[in-house]
Amino acid sequence: MNTQQKGSQIFEITLENPAYGGDTIGRLPDGRAVFVPFGIPGEKVKIRIVADKKKYARGELVEILEPSPSRIQPPCQHFGDCGGCHYQHISYDQQLEIKHKILRDQLERIGGLDNPLIEPVFPSPDVFNYRNYVQFKISQGNKPGFYRRDKKGILEIQECHLPEETINQLWPLLEIDPETGVTSLGLRLGEGEDILMTLESSQPFDGDFNVESLPVSVVHLSPDGSQVLAGSPFIILQVNDKTFQVSAGSFFQINIPLAKRIIEQIEDRIPDNVPLALELYSGVGLFSAFLASRVERLIAIEASEIAGEDFVINLDQFENVELYQGSVEKILPLLDISPEFVLVDPPRSGIKKKILERIVAMKPNLLIYVSCDPATLARDARILSDGGYLAEKFVPFDFFSQTYHIETVSFWGRK
Repeated sequence: MNTQQKGSQIFEITLENPAYGGDTIGRLPDGRAVFVPFGIPGEKVKIRIVADKKKYARGELVEILEPSPSRIQPPCQHFGDCGGCHYQHISYDQQLEIKHKILRDQLERIGGLDNPLIEPVFPSPDVFNYRNYVQFKISQGNKPGFYRRDKKGILEIQECHLPEETINQLWPLLEIDPETGVTSLGLRLGEGEDILMTLESSQPFDGDFNVESLPVSVVHLSPDGSQVLAGSPFIILQVNDKTFQVSAGSFFQINIPLAKRIIEQIEDRIPDNVPLALELYSGVGLFSAFLASRVERLIAIEASEIAGEDFVINLDQFENVELYQGSVEKILPLLDISPEFVLVDPPRSGIKKKILERIVAMKPNLLIYVSCDPATLARDARILSDGGYLAEKFVPFDFFSQTYHIETVSFWGRK
């Protein structure tokens, strides 16, 4: 039963379904959905309304009246204030079930797919300390931190349970001189415990920088370009039997064990001796390096100039690979090609409609879509389905344990 405490907008409700973004949904007495952070489906809770809209509301937990059996004690002292994690209060098995349910809801409700085949979520081998890269924001006190959950400023932190241990040993030692203007600091762990530190600001670095006591390379990035302040401008990472140069400013997967599993899924599905394959948003060439030996010709497109330079180094041994450096929106319409299959790994915003329509017009027999956002994947799935493609299966991966993010690989064939 729902009860209201008059005047203070406090309700007693039962939480029902998870929502993409980390909240759990319940119902107010008037039938409106209310989104509540840090809840778990099935819990009976007392909430306070903090945002009252015409069609929905947002609430905050006041009291957990009947806790879920899946509720656990979060290990991090900053959980609830820091915006980085959303699920530390939920047992890991339940986290996977929640993500599976969210993916299905997005594909059916937004994508219009009827009972899509979704395999169980691949769990992360490490549910904490799995990230080989982390980016901190610099607080007004010149300390590393993250955005607060309410987006009101930066929370200075004393601990973080997501980066690998080598990174966690380093970042508490760092202090940033306010005169440098540095606004963010990234740390990436490579082979042999090498660390690449990336500093970002709005202007070139002008000042002294001393890391003699720290085993790191340091690169400063600004709109004017990159400056190597110490060591090397790139780091080396290994996935299966291949090594990759990853420069400061280039994207690379943050959970290497699961990146290996994605590659296995892709290799198991693509046919041998493909005349032509196309990869969009290719980055430094992670997927291309494994595709190149399986196809007669591979064309890749990547917008980032830095990532493109890494791609050339990483794919140098292959004579059958061509890279077009520029945005997919500009380059793809210029290519008169008919690829046998297409692989796409777009940013969180997904693929623009005109690009999806261009892919459909090329009529590849197989499309592999690597997505980091189930909402944009579902939106694009509707366009692919309407364009004559059938989803064979969706394979989710828990790249980002303790957060609401979901990585999904989907396989599409022509109807």
